[in-house]
Amino acid sequence: MTDLAVRELRILVAVEHTGSFTAAAGALGLTQSAVSHAVSACERKIGAVLFERGRHGARPTPAGERTAAHARRILRLLDTLPNEARGAASGVLTGAVRIAAFRSAAVHLLPAALERLTSRHPGLAPEVRIVPEVGRGTAGEVADGRADLGIATLGGSSPLPGGVLAVGLFEEEYALVHPVGSADPRGLPLIDWAENCSSYTRRWWSEQDWIPPVTLDAGEDSVVLSMVARGLGMAVMPRLAVLDAPASVTVTDLGPGRPTRTVGYVTTPESARTLAVRALIRELREAAAAERS
Repeated sequence: MTDLAVRELRILVAVEHTGSFTAAAGALGLTQSAVSHAVSACERKIGAVLFERGRHGARPTPAGERTAAHARRILRLLDTLPNEARGAASGVLTGAVRIAAFRSAAVHLLPAALERLTSRHPGLAPEVRIVPEVGRGTAGEVADGRADLGIATLGGSSPLPGGVLAVGLFEEEYALVHPVGSADPRGLPLIDWAENCSSYTRRWWSEQDWIPPVTLDAGEDSVVLSMVARGLGMAVMPRLAVLDAPASVTVTDLGPGRPTRTVGYVTTPESARTLAVRALIRELREAAAAERS
């Protein structure tokens, strides 16, 4: 196979991102014809159709999705190469560090880590995106080359994508969350959200005859907490999600056998060797240790 050029990789990523040859051409400052020819050339070199063309644009095939994911990871390494080389020579780390995190980890774990990271390495510029832990979640962002590191829940019902490294930071317990003064908190209506439905709680959940069907799907853990604070029901929530519980909410231990989940980080083998990601991992470990102490 003839090697793909860096220009071709950038075009593939732009088409996959925009969903259109025309939009990709505009983003890259090229003509639509140049983009179309480049994609066709890539397909010939690879030996697979990468995009379905139609009136509604260009939709990546399964081969196109994987190709774009690998292309993003390759381009990311090329983008970080100068900063890595300068950092190795001078000890001064610079450049962007892309992080994907689920909401409660971004609120309660990440700030302390980033505070220390940027204090020790002022040239680093963290970029944080909040990604719900459903489906491929933060690990999918890493595998697809959209993030250098993801703060993820590990060992859940969705298997991790191939080609990533996962390391646990701490175990997080679930608790019963209910309005202050509830005479029978377990008898209240149940408020839940999609991100909470995982293998961490499913088995335990099925064994609890006191948990009713979901009355209200609030969409996000912070909304669930607000609903509970208003007296609309109770919820079963992980510890990070209730650290900012208002005074009108009581957090009750679920006792022996309570469900737990593992919070950790996910990265790729190539990103794990970069100076910036290694520095971030050190700070995350310190933040996680402080969080648990």
